[in-house]
Amino acid sequence: MANSTGPQMAFYGAQDMSNYGYPEGVSIVDFVRPEIKPHIHQHWYNFPPVNPMWHYLLGVIYLCLCVISIIGNGLVIYLFSKCKALRTPANILVVNLAISDLIMLTTNVPFFTYNCFNGGVWMFSYAYCEIYATLGNFTGTNCIWLLCMISYDRYNIICNGFNGPKLTTGKAIFLTVLSWAISVVCAGAPLFGWGRYTLEGILTSCSFDYLTQNYNVYSYNLFIFIFEYFLPGGIIILSYAFIVKAIFAHEAAMRAQAKKMNVATLRTGEADSQRAEIRIAKTALVNVSLWFICWTPYTIMSLQGLMGEISGITPLISTLPALLAKSCSCYNPFVYAISHPKYRLAITQHMPWFCVHEVERKSTDDSQSNSTVAQEKA
Repeated sequence: MANSTGPQMAFYGAQDMSNYGYPEGVSIVDFVRPEIKPHIHQHWYNFPPVNPMWHYLLGVIYLCLCVISIIGNGLVIYLFSKCKALRTPANILVVNLAISDLIMLTTNVPFFTYNCFNGGVWMFSYAYCEIYATLGNFTGTNCIWLLCMISYDRYNIICNGFNGPKLTTGKAIFLTVLSWAISVVCAGAPLFGWGRYTLEGILTSCSFDYLTQNYNVYSYNLFIFIFEYFLPGGIIILSYAFIVKAIFAHEAAMRAQAKKMNVATLRTGEADSQRAEIRIAKTALVNVSLWFICWTPYTIMSLQGLMGEISGITPLISTLPALLAKSCSCYNPFVYAISHPKYRLAITQHMPWFCVHEVERKSTDDSQSNSTVAQEKA
């Protein structure tokens, strides 16, 4: 059934829309409010309106993402505040990641879905378009830098053990403030004239301008590519590469020692600690991989626009990577926090109706592995 309300039908009047056909020469920009049109890049005038069903589909998907994000991230924040055992320096970074993810979807999704279910056009002012894009840029940047800092902390604990500098509460707070500060600089620059925020894709959302070919936009896009993707991404890759290398070296050393002693295995309480570290490394690797899967398509599209290859950037092609990017805020709490034994134990204790039954593990090496396992396993 065709969309029977909104700007589309007002434009088409009584025309037959049974096949979602559009009059020849009509562009997707024709449905945008007049005061918004001067802020839209000329590239989007080349495309006809998309099938109205896309607006409904995207609206429903974003609503589902928002619900999942609120449940997951809200749970992490609640447990952190409720359970004293979870208030470790490492979890200060994790809870800030949850806060950032929660801000991302709760400030973007309601307005995006409102646009989707009200004719598929931007229904607010250009000023809020800038605010919308700023919040999306800010929270996305904050997520990657927090993951960057968490990955380095994992590297330090797993690879250096007791020899490395420990993450204290003061250091965790400093890293958190640094992450938020970097995000403010990256996201706030277009509000002061460096770079630009504008409507994108099917024109129901806003982001930074990656289509305009001038030095101002080009230099800003290059800056955020380095500081929002390349630099933190490089640190994450190196951190986990060293983690995997250390784990393989440890396992090889244990096998060699067991062979010398003519025993099948050297598994002890210390080995249990190491297995916990391996689980942590695998969990973090999965989480970071998900982040790269979510953000790389949007980065590639932005770089394509940066290089002037914009002919292949259609409204839907630019909208779907944005959807994929925002979906990462739903994965983080479940992959990075709630799946961990300490969080599951906290759910069992404080939220028994959640049907999670985690048994508290006790071992003889609990005290000696406290600085590595308890902090990291949380």
